[in-house]
Amino acid sequence: MQQTLSPERVRADVAELLDCDPAEIAPEENLVDLGLDSVRIMTLVGRWRAAGAAALEFPDLAEQPELGHWITLLTGDAA
Repeated sequence: MQQTLSPERVRADVAELLDCDPAEIAPEENLVDLGLDSVRIMTLVGRWRAAGAAALEFPDLAEQPELGHWITLLTGDAA
């Protein structure tokens, strides 16, 4: 993935769709358990593709729906 997204942006985008404070999401929490459904994951895929992660696919996020994994996948940084 390209490194055009920041860890802060990924966290903020997820928090926006979960309607919570970004600091409330632990890196290892299962985002589906927190209420992130497949439609919202597809929203994130579209948003992050537009931000430069052109190769991102739904399974990249859905197979391991944890914020820490997504941040590493999208930015190369640890959560």
